Amino acid sequence: MTQERLWQVLDPSWADPRILSALLCGSAAAIVLLKRLGHRRIQQKMEEARRARDLALEQMEKAARRFKQENPGTQTAHILSLPMVELAEKLKEGSLSPESVLYSYMGKALEVTQEVNCVIDFIHGCEDQLQKVKKQKEKGLLYGIPVSIKDHINCKGHVSSGGLVKLLGQVKEEDSVIVQVLKSQGAIPFVKTNIPQTMINYDCSNLIFGQTLNPLNHQKTPGGSSGGEGALIAGGGSILGIGSDVAGSIRLPSSFCGLCGLKPTGNRISKLGVVSPITGMYSVTGTLGPMARDVDSLALCMKALLCDEMFRLDPTLPPIPFDDEVYTSSKPLRIGYYEGDGYFQPSPSMKRAIQETRKLLQEVGHTLTPFAPPKIDYVVDELFTRGIFSDGAAHLVDCFKGDIVDPNLKSQFNTYRLPALVKRILAIILKPIYPRIARDLNALCGVGSAKNLWDQHAAVAVYRTEFIAKWRKQRLDVILCPALGPAFNHGYAGKLFAATSYTNLYNVLNFPAGVVPVSTVTKADEEELKHYRGHYGDPWDKRLKEAVEGAVGLPVAVQCVALPWQEELCLRFMKEVETLSRGTRRNV
Repeated sequence: MTQERLWQVLDPSWADPRILSALLCGSAAAIVLLKRLGHRRIQQKMEEARRARDLALEQMEKAARRFKQENPGTQTAHILSLPMVELAEKLKEGSLSPESVLYSYMGKALEVTQEVNCVIDFIHGCEDQLQKVKKQKEKGLLYGIPVSIKDHINCKGHVSSGGLVKLLGQVKEEDSVIVQVLKSQGAIPFVKTNIPQTMINYDCSNLIFGQTLNPLNHQKTPGGSSGGEGALIAGGGSILGIGSDVAGSIRLPSSFCGLCGLKPTGNRISKLGVVSPITGMYSVTGTLGPMARDVDSLALCMKALLCDEMFRLDPTLPPIPFDDEVYTSSKPLRIGYYEGDGYFQPSPSMKRAIQETRKLLQEVGHTLTPFAPPKIDYVVDELFTRGIFSDGAAHLVDCFKGDIVDPNLKSQFNTYRLPALVKRILAIILKPIYPRIARDLNALCGVGSAKNLWDQHAAVAVYRTEFIAKWRKQRLDVILCPALGPAFNHGYAGKLFAATSYTNLYNVLNFPAGVVPVSTVTKADEEELKHYRGHYGDPWDKRLKEAVEGAVGLPVAVQCVALPWQEELCLRFMKEVETLSRGTRRNV
């Protein structure tokens, strides 16, 4: 075989016999040139993906414009203003058509993405799905409801990129289970939304599709990793979205964007047909869940998903249908609460949100009792960080082979890729000065052996038992606690991954947890923030203060938690909080 032919076999797009000859001769210049060519190939793939997105959005725009021209009397503003439950009712009774709803949301989604860059693909099969829905004999619970889907959840005929160039060419041959179930219930998935590169970040930026902005304030991130969902729904371009959560990726964008979001128990909703950079990691539980403008929308979505079709498509799930009786109950609750977790000092608005919500709940007859999560430092460092990176972050680092690291992820990536020995040495050096950062570095070394991995899994189970025992001792129904916020300024999320402590606790425990907006940042909050010092006075505390500055008027949320498999109770508690915070109180 000639050198020219050999090179073409190795990579036909780089066929250059001169480079191969230089390589065979050991030329350093050729290796440098190869790296440049690799970089160029990556750039070409990203440009192709952006062109494909732009063409998809053009197709979407043409479809929306055509419908508008053919139906000039469509009450678009009215359709977009309706809560999802009311919209579903009008669709079922026939006072609104599925076409008018789908094309109204398509038009609005285009407006929103032009402003904040949140939509990365148009699910072109949505128009076929629209026709199928109209022919269904039985109208499903989500009949005619348009749904947006997070990038890494598979949709037939589309790519699930994970924000990574290496995955761009992999067009999926079938829908994920959750998309199949949504369709069986009459929903119409119509767009896919942006995420941060690898999704191990709660910003929303990748080098393929760029940075997504918070529609409430463009200087702020929408959160992540379900940030495209958060931005699109908050901007009014979607009424229901499906996200995922392994450290807070549903709850953080919901908090940052003023939405409601639910992280169910890990195996309540099927995860079949979802791309992940950390497949095989079981120490911390990830899950899929809904995001919407109100709690009733989340409940309707969960009721639709927890059906025979999902249990048939994924028989590993417990076949537990949605319990309406629990969700609609008005029984007084015994609620544990805490204003701070002890790992990161809450921002002034986070703390105030808990205080005000606690008072509202007490006034209508619920019992509130203080609760402190046990051993929070141990949980965050040893169970969450050492658990999610039990391989020393090797899988995650491997994801970047043949890719370029997004600037918003560089701080994390540069730490993850350090050799374990260097991490340990740095941890020893930093321990007397910055003990929290030192513990984090040590935990990033991973577990080191299969035996230690077993021990780590056992430690999670022991902690879960201890946490539940404390819960039972205090006779709690649910817990009220802070949600990280308000929305961060750009560039900070990647430097404060450990600040997910408020949310990642419930991924370690595998408890259902949801977020509800209850207030907005005040000038008094902003003034009080000037005196924020944090628990450690280390660089992380300084960064958190800088991250949340300039947020007057932005949403502030609280987090509601229940025991495993009690999503209905979690949602019922969320609904109570939502009702009270909106000023329409009812006694219990």
